Amino acid sequence: QVQLVASGGGLVQPGGSLRLSCAVSGLSIYTMGWYRQAPGKQRELVAAIFSSGKLNYADSVKGRFTISRDNAKNTVYLQMNSLKPEDTAVYYCNAADAYSAYDYWGQGTQVTVSS
Repeated sequence: QVQLVASGGGLVQPGGSLRLSCAVSGLSIYTMGWYRQAPGKQRELVAAIFSSGKLNYADSVKGRFTISRDNAKNTVYLQMNSLKPEDTAVYYCNAADAYSAYDYWGQGTQVTVSS
């Protein structure tokens, strides 16, 4: 059974940093994406790391966010620096199985950027 557990959200002041984690079990080869959804807005892709190691970022977070993977822990991280109020959202991790059409979602973690 595949399970994704997201953690690391919280309240931070503008300019601050947070690191989100998504621990994966039951899946080893996958593309991981971090998405976010702000109130009244559609869910959007923030960053992705492919099974090949290729990285992809939304323009709004380039230079501020970094996605990485620890294969030994089967965990994907999203380091978020220079946070802005517009980064406030619920952040979700999604793992797309490299060998099937299935993908899986974590439970979401709230990130609030406010002074």
